[in-house]
Amino acid sequence: MDAATDDLALIADYLTHVRVEKRLAARTQALYAEHLHDLYRRAQAEGADLKVVTPSQVRRWVAQLHAAGRQPRGIALVVSSWRGFYDWLGRTGRIDRHPLQGVRPPKAGKPLPKALAVEEALRLVHGPAQAASGDRMAETLGHAQRRCDRAMVELLYGSGLRLAELLGLDVQPGPHARGWVDAQAGEAHVCGKGGKWRTVPVGGPALAALADWLSVRAQLLRVPDEPALFVGARGERLTPQVARRRLAAWAAEAGVAVHVHPHMLRHSFASHVLQSSGDLRGVQELLGHASIASTQIYTRLDFQHLSRVYEAAHPRARRGPGAAAGPGATAATPPAAADNPDG
Repeated sequence: MDAATDDLALIADYLTHVRVEKRLAARTQALYAEHLHDLYRRAQAEGADLKVVTPSQVRRWVAQLHAAGRQPRGIALVVSSWRGFYDWLGRTGRIDRHPLQGVRPPKAGKPLPKALAVEEALRLVHGPAQAASGDRMAETLGHAQRRCDRAMVELLYGSGLRLAELLGLDVQPGPHARGWVDAQAGEAHVCGKGGKWRTVPVGGPALAALADWLSVRAQLLRVPDEPALFVGARGERLTPQVARRRLAAWAAEAGVAVHVHPHMLRHSFASHVLQSSGDLRGVQELLGHASIASTQIYTRLDFQHLSRVYEAAHPRARRGPGAAAGPGATAATPPAAADNPDG
C-alpha cells in the first residue's frame, strides 16, 4: 500500500471510529470528513504523509485558511477535527509526535445569539393568514401542513426545543422513542445532546396546536403505524432541511422581517424567559445545558433589552452634546463628569 492510499485508509478508519464508537451526529461526521480530506490534499501538495506532518506546516495551513477569509469560528472547527484525528493516531500508536501540539486557531469573539423581539415572536406564533381556497386536494394537504407547522412553531418557541429534539418526537412513548409529548401532564420528554433526557413544560397554546395537528395527521400518512409526531408530504418523519424551509416560509408569510431558523426560536425562548424571571439556573434546566456557562450568554441579551428600555425611558439616558437635559434640570452635565465611569 502506497503512502497516499495509507493516508486515505487512516482517514476512513478514523471516520468509522467517530461514527461507531463516538457516535457523533451525521452532520458532524460529514464536516470531519470534509476537513480531513482537505488536510490530506494540503499534505499531498507538499509531498508529506499525514503521519509526518509538522507543527510548522499546520500553522501555515491555518494561516492560509485565515487569509482566504475563513472566519475564526470556522477555523477553530477545522483545527478541532484535525486535532481529534491526530489524538486518535497517537492513542492507537501510529504516530510519535503530535503536529497540532501548541497550534491555536485565531481567537474569535463570542457573537450574541440572534433572538426575536417579543412582538416578533408573537407575530410568528399567530402565523400567516389563511390561504385562499383552491384545488380541493391541494387545499386539504396545505391545511394539514399548516397545522403541522403551527404545532412545530409553538413547541420550538414555547418549550425551547432543539430542532433535532422536535423532529425526534414520536406520537406515543415506547422503547425506541427519542421523545414524546404527555398532553395530560402538559410536558414533553426529549432526548437531547449526548443522549441526555429532560422534561420540559408545554404551554396551553402548544398543546392546542398539537391536538389540532393530530386531528389531521392521518391525512399525510403512508403507513398507519408511522411513529413520528411530525411528518412531511410523503408521510414520513420530517427532515431538518424541510423543517427549516417550512419555518422560514411560515415566518415570511406571518410578516416577520428577519430570516427565522429553528435555533432562533430556542434563543428567543431562553431570552424571553430570562427577561421575565431572571432565573438563570431555571433557564439552564429548561434548555438542557450541562454547564451554566452555556446559558450565561443570554444574560448579555437580557442586558441589551434592559439597556434599550433605559435609553427609551430615562430622561438622562441620551448621550452626546445634543442630549436634552432631564425635566427640571438647570444646567448641562459637564463632559468630564458625563464620561466618568465612576459617576
